[in-house]
Amino acid sequence: MLPAALAAGEAARRLIVPAGNGAEAALASRVEVRTARTLLEVCAHLTGRKPLPFAQAPSLERTPGPDLADVRGQAQARRALEVAAAGGHHLLLIGPPGCGKTLLASRLPGLLPEATETQALEAAAIASVSGRGLDPARWRERPFRSPHHTASAVALVGGGAQPRPGEISLAHQGVLFLDELPEWDRRALEVLREPLESGVITVSRAARSAEFPARFQLVAAMNPCPCGWAGDPSGRCRCSPDTVRRYRGRVSGPLLDRIDLHVDVARLPPSALRPDAPAGESTATVRARVVEARARQHARAGKTNAVLDQPETSSACRLADSDRLLLERAVDALQLSARSMHRILRVARTIADLDNADAINTAHLTEAISLRRASRELDAAVA
Repeated sequence: MLPAALAAGEAARRLIVPAGNGAEAALASRVEVRTARTLLEVCAHLTGRKPLPFAQAPSLERTPGPDLADVRGQAQARRALEVAAAGGHHLLLIGPPGCGKTLLASRLPGLLPEATETQALEAAAIASVSGRGLDPARWRERPFRSPHHTASAVALVGGGAQPRPGEISLAHQGVLFLDELPEWDRRALEVLREPLESGVITVSRAARSAEFPARFQLVAAMNPCPCGWAGDPSGRCRCSPDTVRRYRGRVSGPLLDRIDLHVDVARLPPSALRPDAPAGESTATVRARVVEARARQHARAGKTNAVLDQPETSSACRLADSDRLLLERAVDALQLSARSMHRILRVARTIADLDNADAINTAHLTEAISLRRASRELDAAVA
């Protein structure tokens, strides 16, 4: 109903909908929407005998999400989450079972700036046509989708005889969390490569094809090895190097290349989990910095750093000669691609924005490199 109402508004038409659809249709504020319970009421309205009531949008329900203060320790992972939120970057969390990867991922939507009306309407329209229902009272909330790794490629990217959006489109303008990344069907993961770059997904079927928006932030999580304990100080991992390589090889290099931040999430000592252990910053505190950093990005380029094209990256991410040499050495040492190098530059620009700096300095670049090297160091450890 919502896409129909938006189209009616663009065509300068008025709309009559069943009473049960009135709340959803009323979200399209630029169209006159009236509701009717029967066709007789419609006839009475058209003949001028009894006007139909206007549709009323419901009051917004705003429920506080999970707080980042609940995450104990994990300073580097918390920092990566802030950088990801500030620049719109994709994030990969690598760590043993129970270290807090899912806990961290669930905090990202609360760190993001509030969606604009246009962004929220886009996401709500996708939910409307998906057949899974739209809650009109919560349409301004950014989506957080967390499909299980057994989900099919159609469930993830969309499809069916009459193409419908999948999880990546339902996460439009929000967060898509893929846990146990190597356990996903590789063919389904490879389809992510296009929307991660373009922000859209095209679903083609014999009868017709459809293009759905899919501008989401990806947060992926994985264990470092099949048992989950590679690199743990306890030494409990018994996976052979070949086993670890096969496990990690389930995720292709081109897909990992498109994820900006690769971060280790270590197992916490029991002392860090005590009720009286120091708590980290709250979601509200970190979100304030994220909002300011995003404002600087939009003032400079009209978009977040993560979606800068190559000329925009070259313009916004200039480095001093010594820092350029540092980046080139890091790219050679970590065997990174040109795409990865540009992503490091964009992350460094985001870190500089969080620091309210006009230019990227050595500290910003060094931190950006450190937030990219976790998976490469693990690869080297099992080589």
